[in-house]
Amino acid sequence: MQDKYSIDWVPDSARHGQPFQQFTLWLSANLQITAIVDGALAVVFGVHGITALLGLLLGNVLGGAVMALHAAQGPRLGLPQMITSRVQFGVKGAALPLLLAIFMYLGFATTGTVLSGQAINRILGTDGSPVGMVVFGVITGVIAIAGYNVIHKLGRIASVVSVAGFGFLAWRLLSAHPLDTLLAGPDGDISQLLLAMSLSAGWQLTFAPYVADYSRYLPADTPTGKVFWPVFLGTAIGAQCAMTFGVLVAGAGGSFIKNQVGFMGELAGPALAMVIYFAIVAGKLTVNCLNAYGGFMCSLTIVSGMNGARSYSPRTRQLVIALFIMLSVVLAVFASHDFLANFKNFVLLLLVAFVPWSAVNLIDYYLISRERVDIPALYRANGRYGAYNWPALISYGVGILSQVPFISQAMYTGFAVKLLGNTDISWIVGLLVTALVYYPWAKRTTQVPAAMIFPIC
Repeated sequence: MQDKYSIDWVPDSARHGQPFQQFTLWLSANLQITAIVDGALAVVFGVHGITALLGLLLGNVLGGAVMALHAAQGPRLGLPQMITSRVQFGVKGAALPLLLAIFMYLGFATTGTVLSGQAINRILGTDGSPVGMVVFGVITGVIAIAGYNVIHKLGRIASVVSVAGFGFLAWRLLSAHPLDTLLAGPDGDISQLLLAMSLSAGWQLTFAPYVADYSRYLPADTPTGKVFWPVFLGTAIGAQCAMTFGVLVAGAGGSFIKNQVGFMGELAGPALAMVIYFAIVAGKLTVNCLNAYGGFMCSLTIVSGMNGARSYSPRTRQLVIALFIMLSVVLAVFASHDFLANFKNFVLLLLVAFVPWSAVNLIDYYLISRERVDIPALYRANGRYGAYNWPALISYGVGILSQVPFISQAMYTGFAVKLLGNTDISWIVGLLVTALVYYPWAKRTTQVPAAMIFPIC
């Protein structure tokens, strides 16, 4: 069954599902090859193995907690995550973070298509061709168009496949290499710890703009804790397991840095290589469907902010998803071969953009509005929330600008980085500055309804 409400509010009559489904969905979305690459990046860029494991764990716990707080909004509001941004940014002003979210989804969809395409090519014997990418794009499109329920079912299947597949690979790796040699290297320091934290926290926060899209069909009276904990545990455990494996793989050296998919097949051995390629595709398929579905939701949310529409036809849905996937496949075909370096910069750049957005959204929901939202006004630019909410937009801009002196990337290094021993603390600064600017301003200016206002069905 397709979810027919697209960007509209989900009424109580359409609510269904169990909170545990959130655990399997987010476990499978994280226990996949791109998260392994993210963990390996910490070692590739000079972080000591044990320091990398600790930093990645801290980042997954902190980032996962923030991400799960966004998920808890889903059952209460029954709205897509980025529609709720209109409460803070205004009906038209929300287009700014929405555009950044679409760019994010497209970037992750492209990297996922590259890696899954390589795995499918090995299964089909079509190495070096775009066949695998096209096949993966078609499968993604079919499932993303099917929608919410099918994506959750895929998550349950993929979680089992990924646990078995990557668990076997971990056993093979540890059988061939003693653990102490995989974690060997010079002692780590605070700058290395923070780099590893940034990689995993950035990974988790990239889910925040769409996590509530997959909890909004749960019954409205679902307790917050029963949403928070399955999401938090699924995303943190899945990501930490995958990233830990990435740290160990990077410590083993070999061909992983240049050929991630091929390395996995070689590690599995000739008899089981094909099984591992299927596991890679299954793991990437879940999160790629999330990216395609999220890209569709954000695109139509931007359009609806301009024309006031509350829902769109199945044909429109299919067209937008198809265009999104076609673009991701084209970008994947022409993607740079310098995959690891570009992916690291991509993740850290997204962290700069989404930490301030997350701070604004969570402060409003939990401290200002406190679950009191005028849902019909979210679709009217002349309603309670207006077209543009300048306190949120300015706070968001200040939050981004405040990070500039503290950013440490290949393309740019802020002047404060050297003063801090080459430590990148930009995301911490962005979080604190945005909160300090937005909270008192919003407290004085936000028009909060006395109670939740629902649409008239």
